[in-house]
Amino acid sequence: MAYTHLSTDELVIIEAYFHQNTSVSKISRLIGRARQTVHNVVTYLKEGHTALDYYKRYKVNKTHCGRKQIVLPENQQTYIKEKVAQGWTPDVIVGRQEYPIDCSERTLYRMFKRQVFDISVLPMKGKRNPNGYQERRGRQAFKRNIAERDNDYPTCKNEFGHMEGDTIVGVRHKSAVVTLIERMSKVIITLKPEGRTAKDIETAISVWLQNVPKNLFKSITFDCGKEFSNWRTISNEHDISIYFADPGTPSQRGLNEHSNGLLRRGGLPKEMDFNQVDQAFVSSVASKRNHIPRKSLNYRTPLEVFLSLVGMDNLSSLI
Repeated sequence: MAYTHLSTDELVIIEAYFHQNTSVSKISRLIGRARQTVHNVVTYLKEGHTALDYYKRYKVNKTHCGRKQIVLPENQQTYIKEKVAQGWTPDVIVGRQEYPIDCSERTLYRMFKRQVFDISVLPMKGKRNPNGYQERRGRQAFKRNIAERDNDYPTCKNEFGHMEGDTIVGVRHKSAVVTLIERMSKVIITLKPEGRTAKDIETAISVWLQNVPKNLFKSITFDCGKEFSNWRTISNEHDISIYFADPGTPSQRGLNEHSNGLLRRGGLPKEMDFNQVDQAFVSSVASKRNHIPRKSLNYRTPLEVFLSLVGMDNLSSLI
C-alpha cells in the first residue's frame, strides 16, 4: 500500500485528541495511522506549536523534494544559443551529437519552456485555422488529381524526384515566392517570379527546370491555386508530371506547408514585400534551412541527403 502524507483534516483531529490528553496509541487506532506518524505530530505539538505550524513546515520541506533542475555548463549554453540562432531546434541539437549536451531532448525543451533559452524560436504549435474554416481563394476548374499520382507512381513516397509546390505571398498580396520541396531529402527550392500571375509563375519554374538535369525530378504536386493554371505548358516542355491536391486538404502536401512555415520564420515573413528582394536573397533563406539537420532525416541536413540520392551524372551537371 502506498504511503500518503497526513491531510489537514487528520492534523486537526490529532491536535484535538492531543488537547484531550488522548494517548498516541489510541489516536493511531482511531485515525488508522502508524504510531510513529502520530508520535511525530504530538511531539511537535508538545513544543508549543499548532497543527497549522506543522502543516506549514511540511509544505516548506515538500519543496525540497524531487530532482533538482539541471543547470548546463556555460560552454554548453553558449553552443545551444549559437545553434538556436541558426535555426536548430532542441531535438536536433541533442540528436545531431556534434557537441556533448548533459541532458536529454525533453529536459532541454523544458529549459526553453522555463525561458532559460529564447522560446520564441521554437516551431509554432496548434492550428493555423480554426475548425470549420473554409478556403475561399480561387481554384482551377480542371487539373490532374493527386490520386492519379499514386496510380502513376505507386512508390512515390519512397522514391527520389517527387516534389511538392506552393507559393508564399508577401505584404498586401502583391508579391510571391514559389517554393518547391523534394519529398525524400526535404530540400527546399525557392524561386522569385516577377509577379503573382500564372504566367509569372510558369516562367520562374520553367527557367529553373531548364538549369537542372532533365528527368531528375519526376513530378510536382501543387495546391489548387489559380497561379498554377499554366501547368500543362510546364509539364509538356520539361517532361514532368504535375498533379494537384484536393481542395481544402493541405495535409496532402504537409511537407510543403511545414516548409513554408519554416521559411516564414527564417526570413520570408508575411509583412515583407518580395518585390523588393531578388533571387539571391530568397535562395539564401532556403539554403539556411537546407543546412539545418532534421530529426526525420536521422539528424542529417536536407542537403546531405539530397547529395546522397542524386546520381553522379546528375550531380556533376548540377555542380
